[in-house]
Amino acid sequence: MLRSAQKKEKDPEGRMPLGEHLRELRNRLAKAVVAIIVVTIIAAFFYKDIIEFFTNPILDAVGCHASFSDLAAKDHGTCARIVLNGLLTPFTLALKVSLMVGVIGASPIWLSQLWGFVAPGLHQHEKRYARAFVGTGVPLFLGGAFFAYKTLPTMATVLLGFSPGGLDNQLPLDELIDLITRMVVIFGLSFELPLLLVMLNLTGVLTGRRMLSWWRGMIMGITLFAAIATPSTDPITMLALAGPIWVLYFAATIFSLTNDRRKARAEEAGPGDDEASELDLTPDDIDEAESVSAGPALPEQASGEGNRINGYDDVT
Repeated sequence: MLRSAQKKEKDPEGRMPLGEHLRELRNRLAKAVVAIIVVTIIAAFFYKDIIEFFTNPILDAVGCHASFSDLAAKDHGTCARIVLNGLLTPFTLALKVSLMVGVIGASPIWLSQLWGFVAPGLHQHEKRYARAFVGTGVPLFLGGAFFAYKTLPTMATVLLGFSPGGLDNQLPLDELIDLITRMVVIFGLSFELPLLLVMLNLTGVLTGRRMLSWWRGMIMGITLFAAIATPSTDPITMLALAGPIWVLYFAATIFSLTNDRRKARAEEAGPGDDEASELDLTPDDIDEAESVSAGPALPEQASGEGNRINGYDDVT
């Protein structure tokens, strides 16, 4: 009964003692860890299918038209082959892939737990910005990951094209998975740049006109970043990363310019009917002559009226 009564009596602003904060953090971390463990265990039963999903497009691009499971059963001639080095490598690779899928698959749960812990300390406008950032950032990250997945076969074809003829290329599977993961993360995070610019504009830190003045440097910087981020030297893979970021950058610039014009029109129009106007709280100097000639003095207190002051009841 006492604990239920304490749960009902919550501060509307989310304030609580330090002990309560620590207990809430412990409970939310426990829920997040349990969710990651459960998804990791489920992914462990399908980790071979997960590996095939990422490696088969690369194998198809370099001439090995077979799935990962039956590479040993066929003779493919000269082509790239995926290999595993070491006795413990298959187990550690299965653990790594399953844990990676567990963290990504359980992200809605542990992100909601993180939001539930942080949200009570945020103001209303901060919550609105956070929801907009997450709601827009997740699709952008997935879009970048999709571009990485689609460009990996082209990248593999270009890189393996430098191999001398008649030789097989051995691709260690653990290194290949690390490369795919790194490319997905780099492409996904690079697609978040326009969102960062929009958030800076909404908070008043950066104007759209300033962003537009940077367009030459941004194009050069994005192109240089794409050339460094992509392991291959072909222009197709580089443009596959740089092109969408160019488009998103100019889209963010157009949005910021539109938002700046909207703010300027709102300031010129003044406050709306449901908004309070700004008050001038600067005190004015009172002239002594004006105070003397302000008006006739009140009549003096009449004699014999103990409860009347200056001719008026003390109540009034």
